[in-house]
Amino acid sequence: MTRSKAGPRERILTDDELRIVWKTAGNAGVMGNYLRFLLLTAARKSEAADLEWSELTQADWTLPAARNKTKVDLVRPLSKLAQSILPKPEGKFVFTKGGSSINKRLAGYKHNFDIQVLDELRKADAAAQPLPRWTLHDLRRTARSLMSRAGVPSDHAERCLGHVIGGVRGVYDRHEYHREKAQAFEALAALIDRIVKGESAKVVRIK
Repeated sequence: MTRSKAGPRERILTDDELRIVWKTAGNAGVMGNYLRFLLLTAARKSEAADLEWSELTQADWTLPAARNKTKVDLVRPLSKLAQSILPKPEGKFVFTKGGSSINKRLAGYKHNFDIQVLDELRKADAAAQPLPRWTLHDLRRTARSLMSRAGVPSDHAERCLGHVIGGVRGVYDRHEYHREKAQAFEALAALIDRIVKGESAKVVRIK
């Protein structure tokens, strides 16, 4: 198969798409919890799919260097909303089917979820069409965009995603920014909550 010459994807979910995906996820079992978790943590799909209970400590998720693209430990403070959707432990992995990580079967689960989304849409409109093609990575991009919309400073949002801050700041600033990341994820969760409830998405910029 020849790799597409198209540029990098820029797809993010609209508010209406976010609402239907979130609503459908509420009745989609493990896959639904996983998708909501992706949105609330801005994690890469494999990072969340292979999440182990041992990586969670109170309200923090420490992604070990071995599983992080940047090869350093990444601490993500979990918002209260993200914590609330974690399932009950059933073995090693948080998001599991039969004790195994869902990672290797994500394509099939995503296909089935898209069918569920269309079924949900057609409850309101029998002629509804499927959502324009979207990928799991689009949820990470959507979460990052929502952080900006929620007033999260760019540097803090980038740290939440696990991106390395370049230049002199990246070399000399070794502060972990735990408090700032926690505020950013709570701001993201609050905005998502308002959107899915159909409430005003007006936000106050984080200082």
